[in-house]
Amino acid sequence: MKLRLPAIVRIGILVLLVVFLARPEWFEPVFRPLTQNNAPVIYNQGSLLNLTLLHLRTVAIATAGATIVAIALAILVTRPFGAEFLPLSRSLVNIGQTFPPVAVLALAVPAVGFGEKPTLIALFLYGLLPIFENALTGLTTLPPTVTDAARGVGMTGWQRLVKVELPLAMPVILAGIRLSVTINLATATIGSTVAAKTLGEVIIAGLQSNNLSFVLQGGLIVGVLAVMIYDGLSAMERFISRRMGLLQQG
Repeated sequence: MKLRLPAIVRIGILVLLVVFLARPEWFEPVFRPLTQNNAPVIYNQGSLLNLTLLHLRTVAIATAGATIVAIALAILVTRPFGAEFLPLSRSLVNIGQTFPPVAVLALAVPAVGFGEKPTLIALFLYGLLPIFENALTGLTTLPPTVTDAARGVGMTGWQRLVKVELPLAMPVILAGIRLSVTINLATATIGSTVAAKTLGEVIIAGLQSNNLSFVLQGGLIVGVLAVMIYDGLSAMERFISRRMGLLQQG
């Protein structure tokens, strides 16, 4: 029962989230005590479901771009011809962590305008570091016996990378992607300050109108999404780790 309860709870929370996004008016009695002066109880300036999908799309695009670039850089600096670029690569991926996302948005708006583009730039830069560092760790801590065996059977460098190194490093890389996605899910809310369509709209509307119900709705949706996606990627990471362990034993 102890093993099943967390899964049941997560499924229950996920179902509640889906129902809330589809029929938010059903939850009006829950949020009514948080409003005052006959203010709207449920966010009424747009569709919560649509904003959630747009929020997830923005995070997915930024994370996909960060994943491709970060893994490519990690592969480059772990090859003999690219090892000298490690300090430069570290400096590049640290840019997003050096400047706060708000500062990146402020710098990006004059160049690309308002909307989703500056948010994508900020999330892309912010998500590079954890993926790069985990990919670098995964590719530099492979079991020597496995890599030596791959060389022994005549695999080329490309074959070793695709068939041995990346699959073995994938659990560690996924851990970096999981961290990047979780961070970006929350960070994406500030994109609404530059007219990006994210769940930040709900939170900002609540802050502007002193409506705690709006703030809580936006925050809860982002929080539940972060927990669900974090758990899903963690489960995928454990599954791949077990498969890799079985393959190494075999």
